[in-house]
Amino acid sequence: MPVLANLLKDYKIILASASPRRSHLLAGLGIDFKVELNGNVSEEFDPSLDPLNVPLMLSVRKSHSFTRLLNDDEIIITADTLVICEGEILEKPLDREEAFKMIRRLSGRSHIVSTGVTLRSKEKETTFSAETTVWFKEIDDDEINYYLDNYSPYDKAGSYGAQDWLGYTAIKRIEGSYFNVVGLPVQKLSDKLKEFIIALKQA
Repeated sequence: MPVLANLLKDYKIILASASPRRSHLLAGLGIDFKVELNGNVSEEFDPSLDPLNVPLMLSVRKSHSFTRLLNDDEIIITADTLVICEGEILEKPLDREEAFKMIRRLSGRSHIVSTGVTLRSKEKETTFSAETTVWFKEIDDDEINYYLDNYSPYDKAGSYGAQDWLGYTAIKRIEGSYFNVVGLPVQKLSDKLKEFIIALKQA
């Protein structure tokens, strides 16, 4: 399989995400890209949907909300990550009280982190998702309060970041991609980007 950076020589990658974590992860693939945002996108969804389908649906919505027409050599990447605990989606917390309740709910249990990703060019579009199961140790109230006092979980689904203090001290085991928990399943993204570009070249 060709190296991704070589395949991308004729293309410009746009990451349509304000997440610094996604920018950092995409940069780790050794490719050039630019971040370009296009206003706020509603993240509301029908609660009757299968939780595992919601991140895919939201990533497609984000892609289609990018109203600027793409040039022939541009590929846009959009993504959405959600935490699912006991079949219920845990979104970004609205306030400290909600963050506390979310973390307490995750304590001593496993949960699923699901990321939906959409790749789109002027002529082609594809989507995929990745799921990672995360097991937390029992977390006491003092630990939760320390975390909320010293870190900012309000931009993170499920009220925690795997790459910060709570992730370091609470995660017992992970099955699947660690980077997916941070915000982007970069190994799968790399493979899917290769397939996408090869298909574009053959079209």
